[in-house]
Amino acid sequence: MAEETNREEQSTKKKNEPKAEMSFLDHLEALRWHFIKSILAIITGGTLAFIYSDFVWNSILLAPKSPDFWTSRMLIKLGDFIGVQSNGLNSKPLQLINFNMSGQFMVDVWTAIIAGFIVSFPYVVYQFWSFIKPALYENERRHASGAVAIMSGLFFVGVLFGYYLIVPFSLDWLGSYSISTEVVNQINILSYISSVTSIVIAGGVSFELPVVVYFLSKVGLLTPKFLRKYRKHSYVILLIIAAIITPPDVISQIIVTIPLVILYEIGIVISANVDKANQRRLSEI
Repeated sequence: MAEETNREEQSTKKKNEPKAEMSFLDHLEALRWHFIKSILAIITGGTLAFIYSDFVWNSILLAPKSPDFWTSRMLIKLGDFIGVQSNGLNSKPLQLINFNMSGQFMVDVWTAIIAGFIVSFPYVVYQFWSFIKPALYENERRHASGAVAIMSGLFFVGVLFGYYLIVPFSLDWLGSYSISTEVVNQINILSYISSVTSIVIAGGVSFELPVVVYFLSKVGLLTPKFLRKYRKHSYVILLIIAAIITPPDVISQIIVTIPLVILYEIGIVISANVDKANQRRLSEI
């Protein structure tokens, strides 16, 4: 009976221990292959985006500057619902121009790479998660089993948020801003695509805030007490971030700041749960 109990205890210890340690060079080799696989996935996604560039450009990238875009139509419907007349967004679509001989080709290639990264994001996260996973304890791997799905889901929600809300408002405000009637806005295609992609990527990355809070709390760099104590300071920082990734108008900044504040509050709850788990584990030692 005693031998059987010892066997069970040893089995439990093995499950809760990380896998056998690898040398530094072995870690570098493993990381290199995960990195190569991620790059290949991005290239594959980018190649598909380049092949179907007509759809990517006409149906996705250029769509937000149209007055018939979904966000503009919803804004008009909202105005009709509350009894306020609204002309929607981008009533005067931007005029895009190209200056360089190879400009459109290079923009197409660069855009395809960004599209490849967005499409392959879940696989890229999975590769880096596969690299980190062996270093975790069995119970940590079990609790974080949905990390890839959660990170991918938050990223795509952030991308959609940036695409459907921030981008059309930004294009409407910046495209219609004028310092004089003598100056006509003719936007370089590179400037346009840089604005759209940076806003979309920033939205996806910003929505990873709860994940960042989770890992920082896990290693003890963040605590719920710290997050609550500096809540007001954090709100100011989030407002600054919103001001950076949006045009300088109050409406756009509020639209971006609200979900960031909600994510921050979710982060406090996550940090509190992680802190309780850490305290429980320390008490069992």
